[in-house]
Amino acid sequence: MEMGSPHRRQDTESPRRGQGIEDAGPADPRTGTPDPPGPPPPTPGTPPPRRPAPSRPEPYGAGTEPSAVAPSQAVPPMPLRAPTAGPPLADWLRAPRPEAQPGIWRCGHEPRPPEEPDRIDGRQLLGGAALALILGLLTWSLFWNDYLPFLTRPLVWFTPDHWRTTGDRAAFSVAVRIYQFLIAALMTFAFGRAGRWAEVWRRYCAPLLKKAVTEDPSGRGSSGASAPSLAADDRAAWPEVRAAGEHGAADLLAAEALSGRMNDVDYARIDRAWQGVRAQPARLPDFAEEVRQRGATAYVHPSGTRDLPVRAAHHDLVTGQVRLGAAPDEKRNPYAYRGTAIALEPSLLSTSLLVVGPSGAGKTRKVVRPVVEALSLQALARRTAVVAVGASGAGLGPDDAYDVVIKIGDPDSVYDLDLYGGSTDPDEAAAVLAEALAGDEAEADPRRVATVIAQLIGPFRIAHGRFPSVPELRELADGVPVALASLREACEAAGPSAGAALRELDARERQATRPGDLGAVVADRLALLDRPAFAGFFDASGRTRPFSMRAIDHPLRVRVDLPERGHSEASRLLARLLLAQFCASALARKDQSRFVCLVLDDAAHTLTASSVREIQRLRSAHAGVVLGLRTLDDVPEQLRATVLAAVGCRVALSGLSTWDGEVFAQAWGRDWVETEDITHAPDFHGGLVTRWVRGIRTLFTGVRATAKSVTVRTVQRERWSASDLANDVPPGHAVLSLMTVRGERTPPILAKLGE
Repeated sequence: MEMGSPHRRQDTESPRRGQGIEDAGPADPRTGTPDPPGPPPPTPGTPPPRRPAPSRPEPYGAGTEPSAVAPSQAVPPMPLRAPTAGPPLADWLRAPRPEAQPGIWRCGHEPRPPEEPDRIDGRQLLGGAALALILGLLTWSLFWNDYLPFLTRPLVWFTPDHWRTTGDRAAFSVAVRIYQFLIAALMTFAFGRAGRWAEVWRRYCAPLLKKAVTEDPSGRGSSGASAPSLAADDRAAWPEVRAAGEHGAADLLAAEALSGRMNDVDYARIDRAWQGVRAQPARLPDFAEEVRQRGATAYVHPSGTRDLPVRAAHHDLVTGQVRLGAAPDEKRNPYAYRGTAIALEPSLLSTSLLVVGPSGAGKTRKVVRPVVEALSLQALARRTAVVAVGASGAGLGPDDAYDVVIKIGDPDSVYDLDLYGGSTDPDEAAAVLAEALAGDEAEADPRRVATVIAQLIGPFRIAHGRFPSVPELRELADGVPVALASLREACEAAGPSAGAALRELDARERQATRPGDLGAVVADRLALLDRPAFAGFFDASGRTRPFSMRAIDHPLRVRVDLPERGHSEASRLLARLLLAQFCASALARKDQSRFVCLVLDDAAHTLTASSVREIQRLRSAHAGVVLGLRTLDDVPEQLRATVLAAVGCRVALSGLSTWDGEVFAQAWGRDWVETEDITHAPDFHGGLVTRWVRGIRTLFTGVRATAKSVTVRTVQRERWSASDLANDVPPGHAVLSLMTVRGERTPPILAKLGE
């Protein structure tokens, strides 16, 4: 049973309200500030519910602070998908994770041997080896039965004659045995070399022998379930904690791992806390005390949750990877990726991810959902914060998998959204809101829109101590005389400090009379949110604290359901607003040690020139976005190439159109390849008889004899052309390329999703 309720809580100590969202972690490489590993103090990261909710029976432990739950009571059931068989965590932690190229699933990965350009296929290799064996046995049989007398002559030449007549027969018999052994060795070497027996051994026999040696005959794995202890260098034995002198804490954690009371999320969470201790060794006693008191539940997520309700993909929390699929073993794939599993991790998502594919191609189910699930698991381990945005019923996971669920337009929604992103600076709030209101319309310059909004919300905040609500801001932008006069009176009543506010109002009134003023445009865009369906949402009265992107400083799992049905334009406006708020908040974080990510399941008509520039800056702030599109036509034409250049990871699903494929083909560039040009010309060589035979064959078959000439050239060709992407990608497959924050790139890889 998971601790904590994800539903409507009213008490001020509910973990759903962001109480105690601080955590322990390693020192930030940019700021050098580690997260405190001790028990977290309360912080206002997550908002309280938007309105009271009806009372209902809650599950065991709901609304209870994690510190008040005994470790024996806080143990949830085992995860739905165990990492491996055998002792809990032990086999999974012992699995090798060698360094590999970006995008390769490292858990249990075996690097491929060096590429052999002249490598022959298996059928030819085995056939040649069998033929050499048959010929060798035939030759040995002929030699043994004296059908090859010339092979016995060297024996006669190098032995005395009296050994064969009246001499020592025993010596001659020994010489014969030695000679036969030498002949057998010579034949074995000759026919083995001709049949490539050494290659057959390396390719087929040696792996089978290695598997037989390492395999447990009982079938229970290399470490039996009754193993009493772990090796000192075993990851599950916490050797670093033991080396620091805390043998009691290390023994307790090892016992939790062996007994099954610890899962992979617990291991990742406690390991992150230990990294914070390594950054500041003075906190070691606090770490040891926390472990001794809570065991596997130490540093538990503020929600009390230790796992997701359900997992739809394979995850490895040691490396932070989620498995997306597998690359087929074919020539179009790079050699190092053939036959390997493909995975994503935060170091790749930090460069942002773009997924393009038509409806039904698996964009959400096979790519976006696994990524959101992986980030949610890492949020429970206090490593990340994730905000998933999609239409209602988009399939981004159940409500129980999130800390905050915002259902805009749903009267039963518990949480609200802050229209101004939690900002208190009018200019900053105006710039973010203008990015959403201007959108991709050419006549609405975001900078001019920001000026209009700032001239209104600045004086309003001075007069009322808050920003205006949607109806109030719409009236002001539309130039309603009563609203402007009321705001002027409130500013005059504020005293001498309102001088700047009055000047802003005067400027707004002068600009409103000029042709081409954007006040009416702002009012029209705000009218999309000033609808009866959104009544009560975007509250700015100060009675509640709606969710704002400022809370991504904490390990939160947030899902925002947009009102796509019936309010598509409003949904696009809100998606632009969330993207702008996320970029502003992620770049303004002081502690950037935790990875934060925004997932837009449908980013249609969301990207603008300003947002694309902000996305490029996110990789230096340890943040990223995941953008899902059905087609690149949903992006302004002048931005399509820029968007693909701004993101480091690109995924083209099957069913892509040739127009979209052309943009991907240009982004992936060209590569040098060897081509063979075959030319057929009439064959006139040979004598009279040869030409006469050719003439007869041409007379009967109708096919003229030709001579073939082959020309090998090195040319540049597209790695994946637009036609290849549109026609040669099988259903359920995708072509993807990845890049890390360090600049390591992968060529395009064909992968089968869901493998």
